Amino acid sequence: MAVKVAVAQAKGEAAAASKRPHLSMLRSYTAADALTIGNAACGTISIFLCLDYLAAGSPRLLWIAFLLLPAALAFDVLDGYVARLNPRRQSVLGADLDSLADTISFGVGPAVLGFTLGLRGGWDMLILTYFVVCGVSRLARFNVTSAALSDASTGKVKYFEGTPIPTSIVIVIVLGIMFWREHVGEYDLWLGVYQLGPAQLHPLVLLYGVSGSAMISATLRIPKP
Repeated sequence: MAVKVAVAQAKGEAAAASKRPHLSMLRSYTAADALTIGNAACGTISIFLCLDYLAAGSPRLLWIAFLLLPAALAFDVLDGYVARLNPRRQSVLGADLDSLADTISFGVGPAVLGFTLGLRGGWDMLILTYFVVCGVSRLARFNVTSAALSDASTGKVKYFEGTPIPTSIVIVIVLGIMFWREHVGEYDLWLGVYQLGPAQLHPLVLLYGVSGSAMISATLRIPKP
């Protein structure tokens, strides 16, 4: 008897589950989410073009990789603007989707770009990894603390703790100028290269270290526009 009851319950739950509406990814996207996807796409293609440059050495493709990261920033700014235009339609995926896209375009993307241009020493890779990890940590902290940092009357976040990860676009601009001046390769980067113990260090990579440290700072507070 107990077995029959259990089977009946299982069938009932299965039937209820089949009637439950499924979350359609495409239907759940808002206009702001579509712009966030554009952000992620720009960052991803930029990474692919960096890999293509390492394989084929086409400067034209690398210039496209550079331009795609500011394009990702434009998408990032626009998605926030569009979301504020229609606050009643809240995205189910919005905050997490935005953080994942930013990780690609403003964390992994600039790090891969630096590696592509010649930051390939052992210490360089360690600092580039530190930069990406700081970016991921910064975004996770923002998602967790945004409610506590929001203004009670407006619901908007009053300030950023640490620099926002899109500020890494400054590094991209520096690298773009260096690439334009044809200072590319492990031994031709600005500030040179040094052998420190078992591995090489390009002092230029310290830009990434400073940027990463600023992102995770708990004392640096920047008003949110």
